[in-house]
Amino acid sequence: MTRARLVVAGLVALVLVLAVGAAAGGFAVTDAARRTATASPSSSPPPLAPRAYVAAGATPSPIASRATAPVPSRTGVAAALRRLLGAAGLGSRVRAEVLDAGDGTRLLGRGDTAPAAPASTAKLLTAAAVLAVRPADYRIQTTVRQGRGGALVLVGGGDPTLTGASGSSAGAYGQAARIGDLAVQLKRAGVHWNRIVVDDSLFAGPAVSPRWAPEDVPSDYASAITAVLADGGRDAPGDAVRSATPDLAAGRRLATLLGRPSVPVVRGRVPAGAAVLATVRSAPLSTLVAQMLQTSDNVIAECLARQVALAEHAQASFAGAAAAVRTVLRRLGVDPGTGLSDGSGLAAADRVSAATLARVLRLAVTTPRLRYLVAGLPTAAWSGTLAGRYLHGAARAGAGVVRAKTGTLTGVSALAGVVHDRDGRLLVFAFVADRAGSTESAEVALDDLAARLAACGCG
Repeated sequence: MTRARLVVAGLVALVLVLAVGAAAGGFAVTDAARRTATASPSSSPPPLAPRAYVAAGATPSPIASRATAPVPSRTGVAAALRRLLGAAGLGSRVRAEVLDAGDGTRLLGRGDTAPAAPASTAKLLTAAAVLAVRPADYRIQTTVRQGRGGALVLVGGGDPTLTGASGSSAGAYGQAARIGDLAVQLKRAGVHWNRIVVDDSLFAGPAVSPRWAPEDVPSDYASAITAVLADGGRDAPGDAVRSATPDLAAGRRLATLLGRPSVPVVRGRVPAGAAVLATVRSAPLSTLVAQMLQTSDNVIAECLARQVALAEHAQASFAGAAAAVRTVLRRLGVDPGTGLSDGSGLAAADRVSAATLARVLRLAVTTPRLRYLVAGLPTAAWSGTLAGRYLHGAARAGAGVVRAKTGTLTGVSALAGVVHDRDGRLLVFAFVADRAGSTESAEVALDDLAARLAACGCG
């Protein structure tokens, strides 16, 4: 518990440093998102906490304001990054964009407008779009309604973090709504029933993207995407591999928690006007966004992309959600092109430019309601998918300073985020190596690039 409180203090402090106009505080990154980080160091950290941990947990000293911090020059940034952009670990092609977060000045562009496979950095687009169309305190509702002939109908609202954990046991995500609470409400109401019907009708189209690889579902990183699912699409909270039928798994959990695990569980529709018997609500949207970004959770991403579609009165399918995300971003002034086919970046066919990634990040920094995106980004050497990085070598200059979203597919490594340079100027960057070889080598090279920006006084 002591470390969890330290993490909270450190992340709140870092958010205050990174946000332009720090008076708009209140950014939330949940304990669970940090506790369930999936990344691990490539080698064990020293027995004592490295300076990176101390820096990330400490109250930051005042930094230069926009009025006093010099804007880096294009030639200075180019000179600082030139050698690192040619690192062997990045392969034969690197797309790169660096912007001044304050006024949007383009400080570096290298193939930046050409579409490339973004991998999980595509989640930045989903995060920005959903925060634009739903308030940060929005909660996704799951209900049980009265069905025909004694059926209980579990009606999904698309909450990816709903948990089937028993009693007070931890689910896969912190602050999650609980199927067990639905069961308690039903028992208290004395409802008589004989079967469970699962209603997935809020989502449309295929439950597995036709553009995903066959091995993606089921896997430890993706499940079928259904309006009813629990624990990120797992049959049980602690399962490593997710489910091909997470909706039926959630229905079975409800039956089990009601004490009748053998009753039939089938798919169906709730009758029009059916009475609501029980209701639970997810953690706030800001928490779901943080959980998605911290651990690069594909299932949360796809469910949040469908929330964008629902808000836009579009079909809540893979295609409909991707189109809705594009529509919302264009309305915000960023045209992502037409290359996005899902909300997670899991499709190898997805294409987004480094310039788009950087512009979305700058939008998040400068738009108050989108700053929860910045708050949810992993912190170098401290949290999420960056917890085990920036611990060694030149990259240590970025520890506790770089906040960024990672992206990894076969042959693709990407990093997009924000960092203060040595003079205190906030910069936005996006690096995509789409012909990389070794993932480990590519990550080291990407970390060196971001850390060099942190150390740069590139006037």
